[in-house]
Amino acid sequence: MKKDRYIYPAVFDYADDGISIFFPDLPGCFSCADTDEEAIYMAKEALGLHLYGMEEDGDDVPVPTTINKINLESHQVVVLVEVLMPIVREAVENFSVKKTLSIPQWLNKLAIDNNINFSQVLQSALKEHLGIRERH
Repeated sequence: MKKDRYIYPAVFDYADDGISIFFPDLPGCFSCADTDEEAIYMAKEALGLHLYGMEEDGDDVPVPTTINKINLESHQVVVLVEVLMPIVREAVENFSVKKTLSIPQWLNKLAIDNNINFSQVLQSALKEHLGIRERH
Protein backbone atom coordinates (compact mmCIF):
# COMPACT_ATOMS: atom_id res chain seq x y z
CA MET A 1 0.00 0.00 0.00
CA LYS A 2 1.39 3.36 -1.01
CA LYS A 3 1.92 5.87 1.75
CA ASP A 4 2.28 9.61 1.40
CA ARG A 5 5.03 9.98 4.01
CA TYR A 6 7.95 7.79 4.98
CA ILE A 7 10.64 8.30 7.60
CA TYR A 8 13.68 6.01 7.54
CA PRO A 9 16.95 6.01 9.42
CA ALA A 10 19.98 6.69 7.26
CA VAL A 11 23.52 6.03 8.35
CA PHE A 12 25.98 8.79 7.50
CA ASP A 13 29.43 7.26 7.35
CA TYR A 14 32.15 9.92 7.64
CA ALA A 15 35.51 9.41 5.96
CA ASP A 16 38.34 11.68 4.79
CA ASP A 17 36.94 11.74 1.26
CA GLY A 18 33.31 12.54 2.17
CA ILE A 19 30.12 11.10 3.57
CA SER A 20 28.68 7.79 2.43
CA ILE A 21 24.95 7.33 3.02
CA PHE A 22 23.06 4.07 3.32
CA PHE A 23 19.71 2.92 4.64
CA PRO A 24 19.91 -0.26 6.75
CA ASP A 25 16.33 -1.23 5.87
CA LEU A 26 16.67 -0.63 2.13
CA PRO A 27 19.45 -2.66 0.48
CA GLY A 28 20.72 -0.90 -2.61
CA CYS A 29 19.70 2.57 -1.44
CA PHE A 30 22.97 4.51 -1.29
CA SER A 31 24.30 7.99 -1.90
CA CYS A 32 27.26 10.15 -0.99
CA ALA A 33 28.08 13.77 -0.30
CA ASP A 34 30.82 16.18 0.75
CA THR A 35 28.95 18.15 3.45
CA ASP A 36 26.22 17.48 5.99
CA GLU A 37 23.82 19.75 4.12
CA GLU A 38 24.48 17.97 0.84
CA ALA A 39 24.20 14.59 2.60
CA ILE A 40 20.72 15.39 3.88
CA TYR A 41 19.62 16.49 0.42
CA MET A 42 21.14 13.44 -1.25
CA ALA A 43 19.66 11.09 1.37
CA LYS A 44 16.16 12.47 0.76
CA GLU A 45 16.58 12.15 -2.98
CA ALA A 46 17.92 8.58 -2.77
CA LEU A 47 15.19 7.52 -0.34
CA GLY A 48 12.39 9.03 -2.42
CA LEU A 49 13.58 7.49 -5.67
CA HIS A 50 14.21 4.11 -4.06
CA LEU A 51 10.75 3.99 -2.47
CA TYR A 52 9.15 5.17 -5.71
CA GLY A 53 10.83 2.29 -7.53
CA MET A 54 9.63 -0.16 -4.89
CA GLU A 55 6.07 1.14 -5.21
CA GLU A 56 6.18 0.89 -8.99
CA ASP A 57 7.55 -2.67 -8.81
CA GLY A 58 4.91 -3.69 -6.27
CA ASP A 59 7.56 -4.52 -3.67
CA ASP A 60 6.67 -4.57 0.00
CA VAL A 61 8.09 -1.51 1.73
CA PRO A 62 9.72 -2.64 4.99
CA VAL A 63 8.96 -1.16 8.36
CA PRO A 64 11.78 1.19 9.41
CA THR A 65 14.13 0.00 12.13
CA THR A 66 14.10 2.10 15.28
CA ILE A 67 17.23 4.16 15.83
CA ASN A 68 18.19 2.38 19.05
CA LYS A 69 18.46 -0.94 17.18
CA ILE A 70 21.06 0.30 14.67
CA ASN A 71 24.65 -0.63 15.47
CA LEU A 72 27.12 2.08 14.54
CA GLU A 73 30.86 2.48 14.27
CA SER A 74 32.61 5.53 15.75
CA HIS A 75 32.59 7.43 12.42
CA GLN A 76 28.88 6.90 11.77
CA VAL A 77 25.71 8.69 12.85
CA VAL A 78 22.02 7.99 12.28
CA VAL A 79 19.89 10.65 10.63
CA LEU A 80 16.14 10.30 10.24
CA VAL A 81 15.17 11.11 6.66
CA GLU A 82 11.62 12.04 5.72
CA VAL A 83 10.17 12.02 2.21
CA LEU A 84 6.77 13.17 1.06
CA MET A 85 5.87 10.79 -1.73
CA PRO A 86 3.27 12.91 -3.55
CA ILE A 87 6.08 15.37 -4.32
CA VAL A 88 8.44 12.57 -5.39
CA ARG A 89 5.80 10.87 -7.53
CA GLU A 90 4.89 14.10 -9.31
CA ALA A 91 8.54 14.97 -9.96
CA VAL A 92 9.33 11.52 -11.38
CA GLU A 93 6.17 11.23 -13.44
CA ASN A 94 6.58 14.71 -14.94
CA PHE A 95 10.28 14.32 -15.67
CA SER A 96 10.83 15.00 -19.34
CA VAL A 97 12.32 12.20 -21.40
CA LYS A 98 14.10 12.78 -24.66
CA LYS A 99 12.63 11.00 -27.68
CA THR A 100 14.27 10.67 -31.05
CA LEU A 101 11.94 10.78 -34.01
CA SER A 102 12.11 11.23 -37.74
CA ILE A 103 10.12 13.59 -39.93
CA PRO A 104 10.60 14.59 -43.56
CA GLN A 105 13.12 17.38 -44.08
CA TRP A 106 10.57 19.63 -45.82
CA LEU A 107 8.26 19.37 -42.77
CA ASN A 108 11.11 20.09 -40.37
CA LYS A 109 12.10 23.20 -42.36
CA LEU A 110 8.52 24.46 -42.52
CA ALA A 111 8.05 23.94 -38.77
CA ILE A 112 11.30 25.77 -37.97
CA ASP A 113 10.33 28.63 -40.29
CA ASN A 114 7.06 28.90 -38.34
CA ASN A 115 8.74 28.78 -34.90
CA ILE A 116 7.00 25.53 -33.95
CA ASN A 117 7.86 24.06 -30.54
CA PHE A 118 8.27 20.40 -31.47
CA SER A 119 7.96 19.12 -27.89
CA GLN A 120 4.76 21.04 -27.26
CA VAL A 121 3.18 19.89 -30.53
CA LEU A 122 4.11 16.25 -29.89
CA GLN A 123 2.73 16.37 -26.34
CA SER A 124 -0.53 17.95 -27.55
CA ALA A 125 -0.88 15.43 -30.36
CA LEU A 126 -0.21 12.47 -28.04
CA LYS A 127 -2.74 13.73 -25.49
CA GLU A 128 -5.35 14.22 -28.21
CA HIS A 129 -4.62 10.80 -29.72
CA LEU A 130 -4.89 9.13 -26.29
CA GLY A 131 -8.01 11.09 -25.33
CA ILE A 132 -6.29 12.80 -22.39
CA ARG A 133 -7.85 16.10 -21.33
CA GLU A 134 -5.59 16.85 -18.35
CA ARG A 135 -2.11 15.91 -17.23
CA HIS A 136 -1.82 12.39 -15.78
